[in-house]
Amino acid sequence: ASAAIKRYLELGNALNATALDAIGTKYVCLLNATDLKAINPSSLKLVSLNPSACSQETKNILYQKAKEAFSDQHHSPAYYELILPYLGGAPAADLKVLSKDDVNMNVSTFVTLRRDSLMLLTPGEVRGLLGVQLPGLAQWQSRAPVRDWVALQKQSELDELHIGLTGGVQEGYINLVTPKFPAMSSAPLGTVAMVFHLLPALLLSFLTVSILS
Repeated sequence: ASAAIKRYLELGNALNATALDAIGTKYVCLLNATDLKAINPSSLKLVSLNPSACSQETKNILYQKAKEAFSDQHHSPAYYELILPYLGGAPAADLKVLSKDDVNMNVSTFVTLRRDSLMLLTPGEVRGLLGVQLPGLAQWQSRAPVRDWVALQKQSELDELHIGLTGGVQEGYINLVTPKFPAMSSAPLGTVAMVFHLLPALLLSFLTVSILS
């Protein structure tokens, strides 16, 4: 399949809707970044692709293509269903906007979002994304990426979700960072031991001189 796609492109053919339909979800992950960026966004209106099994780079590129393809329906109730297969490449800013649209995202979709995007969402925004699906999030609290997201949130804000999430940051606690002291001098141990051995005598001499003066 990879050789066939490569040959097709080498002959100067475009990745139009017909080609993408032939490639389909099964082989879309074989396309490299250069090929993906050459796709005309309007082609995605005529095909059904799901890049969830592809690399993060592929997901990111196809999300931007899909976002452009369906931009004219951004305020339509149908927008979420159209963009849904590509949400694995959505940046946090777009998810925050989507959280205001009552999309009732499935938890199974939520946990496949870009990790860096998910970590930037507030508990309120997660509630906006999941809607009636929110209670299902509790079943994931001991597993990544939900576990890692929970650990970044204030426990008081998690409590406001009323689904029993625990493990957030307790207010009033201070995270202490253990200082890293510089390594001991590379001087020979014998020299170091001699300095410590003579230290009391040196201090005594200093005090005697100070008193007599």
